[in-house]
Amino acid sequence: MTPYGKVAQAAISAASLLAENFSTDGGKRLNSREIAEKRKLSQAIVAKVLTTLSKIGIVTGSPGPGGGYSLACHPKQVTLQQIVAPFERQEPSLSCPFGEGWCGTGPHCPLHKQLERLRVQMSEFLNRTTLASFQA
Repeated sequence: MTPYGKVAQAAISAASLLAENFSTDGGKRLNSREIAEKRKLSQAIVAKVLTTLSKIGIVTGSPGPGGGYSLACHPKQVTLQQIVAPFERQEPSLSCPFGEGWCGTGPHCPLHKQLERLRVQMSEFLNRTTLASFQA
């Protein structure tokens, strides 16, 4: 239950499974099919997020039999913000649900303060929560 889109949620889901399987001795590598099956996700989406997470250094992948993906570093070093950022446009301010003529161009709408507070809380949550939260 996040305010983010399907791809960002799939990225969190895939990375969390890699965190569950993390071990300092290398741990178990999982391929996109295994992750998709275990998390009940589309394999195409999982492959896409793993490729992106690999490009930014969060996961490492190896091809072939016995290959697959694993976290590139300890789960406590990876924040949810790092995982979500490549898939979501991170805006420093909210779009006003009342439309144009409010917040930013006119008076603040009745929801402005509460929505801004929620945005700040979500940002703080993503920045302080690491993949270590998913380890047993």
